[in-house]
Amino acid sequence: MPQQLNLAVSQSHTLSTTSETLAALISITHAAAGKGVHLLLFPEAYLGGYPRTCNFGSSVGHRSDEGKEQFLHHYHNAIDLGDTPRGAGQDWVDRKLELGKGKDSRGDGVREELETIAKETKVFLVVGIVEKAGGSLYCSVVYVCPKKGCIGKRRKVMPTGTERLVWAQGSPSTLRAVTTTIAGVKLTLAAAICWENYMPLLRFSLYSQNVNLYLAPTADARDTWLPLMRTIACESRAFVLSANQCVRRKRLPDWIRGKIKPPASNGAINESPNSAGKKLRRCSIVTKTEDDHEISWPSPEAKATQKLESLDTELPTSPLQPPSGPADGQDEDENWLQNHRLDSVQRRPSNIKKLSDSHLVALPSNAKCHSSIQKSPERYKEDDEFVCRGGSCIIGPAGDILAGPLWDVENGHLLIVRDIDFEDCKRGKFDLDVAGSYSRNDAFELKVHGLDISPPP
Repeated sequence: MPQQLNLAVSQSHTLSTTSETLAALISITHAAAGKGVHLLLFPEAYLGGYPRTCNFGSSVGHRSDEGKEQFLHHYHNAIDLGDTPRGAGQDWVDRKLELGKGKDSRGDGVREELETIAKETKVFLVVGIVEKAGGSLYCSVVYVCPKKGCIGKRRKVMPTGTERLVWAQGSPSTLRAVTTTIAGVKLTLAAAICWENYMPLLRFSLYSQNVNLYLAPTADARDTWLPLMRTIACESRAFVLSANQCVRRKRLPDWIRGKIKPPASNGAINESPNSAGKKLRRCSIVTKTEDDHEISWPSPEAKATQKLESLDTELPTSPLQPPSGPADGQDEDENWLQNHRLDSVQRRPSNIKKLSDSHLVALPSNAKCHSSIQKSPERYKEDDEFVCRGGSCIIGPAGDILAGPLWDVENGHLLIVRDIDFEDCKRGKFDLDVAGSYSRNDAFELKVHGLDISPPP
């Protein structure tokens, strides 16, 4: 008798904030439920954000303050699931960990939110998460059952390449497969995250547990990924789901693109011997718009930090020296800003406005923008380029492509395969069971510290 389910992957990209991304996850899950989906896979690091293009200010022997600030943003966007740095395993699943005083749950509430979504939609969720525990970050996957809530969680045991700058190594014990029954179909499922799938022994540890649903959330959009997924499906005789983000550079989260500036530091008043009686000016935060206009905003924290020197007596003689005093109706500050511009810099004409607290704001005038400050076609092309093209796919247990790969498609697109018959997994074991009849386990043996690789009950 056929044992059929509808499976889907969501090719979604992380939004600027965790709350926005979680809201998108809710919307996508409801859409999947409306299409009869039983199980839905989201990409690696979907909640928390994959830090693509970040270098965290690091080189061998050096880590910059800017890089530490970038890590701080990454940490704040990560998800606290209430687990320990070592990983509490089944105690975390069973909610046996100690609660804080006056609290009825651990973490930041995302675990409970995911459990609520799964319960409401009756969709089994597998979600890639950047998890924080203690002071460290982990690349994790959580399994959320509509009936039982979170039934398992695992952490990536080997972050890939420069991911190791910011992500700690997870315990191999989390490679334990989980079992569930959906619509009368018994599933044994497990996830290998991104380049863990290039680790033959790790793959074999999952094959040995007799998984019939192999999940591969990833950040790899190379052409080599699809052949790897087909190989894994053929080796394991399992259905393989792989979900990746598809995102253009301009849609990376703000903290990755450097749009979020570190808070201004409090400065001391810098007084010179000749500055007595001079006008104090409060420290400002200066931002620059895309059309090269500068806006000077009051710092919310800093007090007066520098003297506004008398422009007509204390500026050095230089090509920047204003040729004359302020024009009628124009004060000294405005005159200085208008005149202190290098001739070689082409700027769009501006109207200078002075705020009540002496800050100057440069606003666009109605004059036509000079062609040299127009955003270049190359810049438009750079912002619009894909930094990850997706490639999500669903593969059958014989290695055949059932859906995808999905390239250059954004906005939470669902890749759905209906009426998957899990009896095909058993049919495939007739001629290839790499952890059983085809394993020669009398001669070859795999042991993983802290992990039982026998099939779960």
